[in-house]
Amino acid sequence: MVILLIEDNESIIKGLEYSFSKTDYEMVVNRCLKDTTEYLEKNKPDVILLDVSLPDGNGFDLYQKNILHKKIPTIFLTALDDEENIVKGLNMGAEDYITKPFSTKELLARINKVILRSKQRSIIKVKDIAFDLDKMSVYKDSKQIELSSLELKILQLLFVNLNHVVMRETILERIWDWTGNDVDDHTVTVYLKRIREKIKSDIIITIKGLGYRIDGE
Repeated sequence: MVILLIEDNESIIKGLEYSFSKTDYEMVVNRCLKDTTEYLEKNKPDVILLDVSLPDGNGFDLYQKNILHKKIPTIFLTALDDEENIVKGLNMGAEDYITKPFSTKELLARINKVILRSKQRSIIKVKDIAFDLDKMSVYKDSKQIELSSLELKILQLLFVNLNHVVMRETILERIWDWTGNDVDDHTVTVYLKRIREKIKSDIIITIKGLGYRIDGE
């Protein structure tokens, strides 16, 4: 399990690094919006601990623009303890909100609860198609569909971005990252055609000139 800590307070970082070193969790630290945005382009941690006040911007904005659509469970970790900010964070979709100073034991307990809730939601179902994100398996009416490794990754990308358009350029970049092979725009068309034929469902919507989207029910 990877926990991403987005925090610029060195004493908090060192304290949590020490505490997490005694657990099964791996902690990654980013100290600003810029580094976090770059990290999230290629990585998906299991849980994010996000400070609201960062040196180059606002954690609420970061969450809304770069985290929310990725559906990564997030706990706001901040000194802003007024009710308005707490309600704002929770209404945006965050899993929890903990104010500084805080107990490390309490934080770990909340992380464990968030991970447990997240595991219970690890199967995403749209119409007759279900995607088990933990097992990387796809089912149609409870019967497993055989997809290649690359087809699974492309379909996963669409499922984890439920209700959001995944741009063709993004899919192309991911295919290149996953395979290291030269790809062109036609590659995306070919793979999406294969996936549609195998799942025998109309859940993948083509957004002309942009990309593809799966809508949740």
